[in-house]
Amino acid sequence: MEVEAAAAGVAMEEERELSNRVMCQLKDSEGTPLGAPIFLPESAGPKELQQLVNKLLSNLPVTDPFSSPNSFHPFLSLWCNDGGDAYGGSNCNFKEEKLPYAFYVSDNELVVQLGSYLQKNKVSVEKVITIVYQPQAVFRIRPVTRCSSTIAVEISSNYVYGVRRQSILWLNFDGTSVRAYGSGHTEAVLSVAFSPDGRQLASGSGDTTVRLWDLNTQTPLFTCKGHKNWVLSIAWSPDGKHLVSGSKAGELICWDPQTGKPSGNSLVGHKKWITGISWEPVHLSAPCRRFVSASKDGDARIWDVTLRKCVICLTGHTLAITCVKWGGDGVIYTGSQDCTIKMWETSQGKLIRELKGHGHWVNSLALSTEYVLRTGAFDHTGKQYSSPEEMKKVALERYNKMKGSAPERLVSGSDDFTMFLWEPAVSKHPKTRMTGHQQLVNHVYFSPDGLWIASASFDKSVKLWNGTTGNFVAAFRGHVGPVYQISWSADSRLLLSGSKDSTLKVWDIRTQKLKQDLPGHADEVFAVDWSPDGEKVASGGKDKVLKLWMG
Repeated sequence: MEVEAAAAGVAMEEERELSNRVMCQLKDSEGTPLGAPIFLPESAGPKELQQLVNKLLSNLPVTDPFSSPNSFHPFLSLWCNDGGDAYGGSNCNFKEEKLPYAFYVSDNELVVQLGSYLQKNKVSVEKVITIVYQPQAVFRIRPVTRCSSTIAVEISSNYVYGVRRQSILWLNFDGTSVRAYGSGHTEAVLSVAFSPDGRQLASGSGDTTVRLWDLNTQTPLFTCKGHKNWVLSIAWSPDGKHLVSGSKAGELICWDPQTGKPSGNSLVGHKKWITGISWEPVHLSAPCRRFVSASKDGDARIWDVTLRKCVICLTGHTLAITCVKWGGDGVIYTGSQDCTIKMWETSQGKLIRELKGHGHWVNSLALSTEYVLRTGAFDHTGKQYSSPEEMKKVALERYNKMKGSAPERLVSGSDDFTMFLWEPAVSKHPKTRMTGHQQLVNHVYFSPDGLWIASASFDKSVKLWNGTTGNFVAAFRGHVGPVYQISWSADSRLLLSGSKDSTLKVWDIRTQKLKQDLPGHADEVFAVDWSPDGEKVASGGKDKVLKLWMG
């Protein structure tokens, strides 16, 4: 009798333990399963799942405390020999790995215990629960919280040798002057861009000049003169050796960032204004020589800065080209007001494929690998390189690691209020259509890790989407005017937006809430950029002011 009672007790205990476990399947962001489905205790949370994924990915032999008579899976046991949790029982000495991960169930981040999440969201446990794990940056960017410097024109009554003096004012957050140097922009700041290594900042303005700033000393370096009209677009080469600017007059100028001087005469060929510039990735060619420009005239042109001329003209669009990207596989993408996206090979300029689907102008394009294409061999460590060959090698390693085995993805935003997610190397048909915005989509941008897509719209909202599936994740509301531009922190945890309402806002991707409100501009904010090292944010706008924000 006693033996039967004991057996019954054991059976009840096993049944109770089984009822507190959930069958789960771990998958990466591309949908590849990590082993077979496994039973997880409802008490498992992000910390335990992180240890589990690191263990499974480390290819280390599975020994105690992961072998026990209570095992419910042939490869992994979730319980220690003393009956404790394998994540924290008395016999468990699991050493935490360095690689951080975030976990998602149905595109919602798991930040509590599994059981609590399933109960709160009323998820059925009769089916296998899919948990998607996503690697996170090993470094963390602090949100910008204060204006470190304001670079503006001081309209003073001082005269030096009979010439009226205009000075740049660097202001503390409380508005007190720190120092004054040189000349500031005298018209709206239309574009801002940090160099790939994060050490320099460039700005383009309606005053027809490009200005370069030293971020170590927070002082102006050079005023680059040569354009005949507004400077609409600027772009650094991925090796940091060149800066190209394009104007409303249609000419392009390549500048030497070390001297502030043009590398030669203006590059002329476009008949109307420049709408975009993109450099050939450094992992394909080092040192950087070629870039592509897009224009209102409907053409895109490939230029060689060494030969100082246009080497290929890409013709085929019937209306203005609004955006251009040079992909990591060597393909150029152009988006146009003719509602199409065209793909071009870059040796002869032949059209490879045409992507159709939008019902109105294509306003913006973004690539899933864009961050590593922009920064080349540079990362958050600040390492410098002695040769183009070394830089090319490191850049290729970073690109391959970022891309993985999946094809490069492209997202497009349009005046038709929609976005499309494409895998252009695989198909001419979109992977998914992304709807939800109530007005035109002005800017789209992949996160540096490629796991998220952010979109900015004239409907005053910023939306977040899954970068692999295109599924809607969250809407960030807080701006009271159209959102013009967005930029990601290097660790993909924070998103910055600039708006017509004169503010910048920093959004937290994990909590999906506003992290920091940054007022300070006196008028519309046209341009924003987050430095590749994550330490600074630059913004410029209609008030003719360039602001530098710090964490």
